[in-house]
Amino acid sequence: MWPDDVADRYRKLGYWTGQTIGTLLRPGDDRIAVVDGDREVSYGRLHDRALSLAAGFAGLGITKGDRVVVQLPNLAEYFEVIFALFRLGALPVFALPAHRSAEIGYFCAHTEAVAFVTTDVHEGFDHRTLAAVAADARVIVAGDPGEHTALSDLHGDPAGLPPGPAPGDLAFLQLSGGSTGLPKLIPRTHDDYLYSARASAEICELTADSVYLAALPVAHNFTMSSPGILGVLHAGGRIVLARRPDPATVLPLIATERVTITAVVPPLALLWLDAVAGTTPRLDLSSLRVLQVGGAKLGSTVAARVQPVLGCQVQQVFGMAEGLVNYTRLGDPEEVVLNTQGRPISPDDEILVVDDEDRPVPPGEVGHLLTRGPYTIRGYWRAEEHNREAFTPDGFYRTGDLVRVRPDGYLVVEGRAKDQINRGGEKIAAEEVENHLLTHPGVHDAAVVAVPDEYLGERTHVFVVPRAGAEPLTLPRLRGYLRERGLAAYKIPDRLTVVGAFPITGVGKTSRRELRAALRAIQEG
Repeated sequence: MWPDDVADRYRKLGYWTGQTIGTLLRPGDDRIAVVDGDREVSYGRLHDRALSLAAGFAGLGITKGDRVVVQLPNLAEYFEVIFALFRLGALPVFALPAHRSAEIGYFCAHTEAVAFVTTDVHEGFDHRTLAAVAADARVIVAGDPGEHTALSDLHGDPAGLPPGPAPGDLAFLQLSGGSTGLPKLIPRTHDDYLYSARASAEICELTADSVYLAALPVAHNFTMSSPGILGVLHAGGRIVLARRPDPATVLPLIATERVTITAVVPPLALLWLDAVAGTTPRLDLSSLRVLQVGGAKLGSTVAARVQPVLGCQVQQVFGMAEGLVNYTRLGDPEEVVLNTQGRPISPDDEILVVDDEDRPVPPGEVGHLLTRGPYTIRGYWRAEEHNREAFTPDGFYRTGDLVRVRPDGYLVVEGRAKDQINRGGEKIAAEEVENHLLTHPGVHDAAVVAVPDEYLGERTHVFVVPRAGAEPLTLPRLRGYLRERGLAAYKIPDRLTVVGAFPITGVGKTSRRELRAALRAIQEG
């Protein structure tokens, strides 16, 4: 955690206000907080149900500090569960709906979880079967419980609840976005996470009239706090839950619920843009003011399509569950919005850009991003060995991102260190090549990965998803196109694979790990 003197400073500066996340709910407030299909849940109802459920959890023996793995899709029950656990001071461990036995078994065992809260069937998968890997955890199911405990049966008298957590206590454990191995667990406190959500709500200009569409999984950091569901609750707005993020689901919701802001990852942005551009007659999406895009870098070519197609502002968001979040601001010049990934939330977000030896790079040069601040963790949970690599001795987090900082303080993400391709000693940022490829009229999406090479060390392999109806994509044509755009010869891809779609992670990002694995399988086969 933060050193005492640093924590005291953050409190004196007003970043940490001494509140817990549970204070976002408003007893007796009849305004709608959450819309889940035909169900509408008011702030007051959510507050009361969370307290009753907290008493029910306590009746099962769940107490302050206990870990509870929570794996729920975008359901109203998600809010009841997490706020009940926040009230007890128990720690939700946020799993994603896409996780299966390997991940759930690891989360339950590693955290010594006392309970596992999941759903019955989602997207054709019976989540109750995961009980087999939940170790000694009590299995609680939203929906048909089968042989397990039904969430709907848990209730009790909140009058007998013990005192809740302190603002500086851990609030939950989130998952790292690492692409190798099983995720590390990120410890967030009430103080630091509320600051991030509250400041994000202010930057995104949320009000009580804001309507936020949760299209990505609600347990993901982007959807939780950037400004996400917690930022909306802070502002007193309304949250609309989408069970799926596909255009056929979300576009009608935006129209009927008069959504004002939503958040997506770049592959979803592409799908939505193509769907709207190809729909006749168009749905009324005029309520939408802001489309946030984060999770991975949004190319300027795609960003430029948002306003003409959707009629709203695009806001670039670059952040991480470990803490630091950057936003382009609403009202920023178009050049800034299209070509940068924003600037940090806080004036006390410290940014270092360094070379491979941790030496500061000259201003404007590309280097490794290191950061620390009032909402960036100082270490992963129960991962001392990894922490020695992931954090500097003075508390800076090594993000793994390659960035450059412009004179105006805005960051431009140039890629991930592990996505950098070393081709015969020449360093290639995968995202730079991808951004050029995305300007090709026949390319819907592109992903560049490294492939081992005995002579050069690594070569570049590009996976491309073609646009419907476009001329066939070939390597010579794409290489010629990139040369015409002035790309350096060593950055021109060596190999090409045309695919119908990319493998994706649980939150809709392109899974480069699976692309690399597919290449290895081809080579080894």
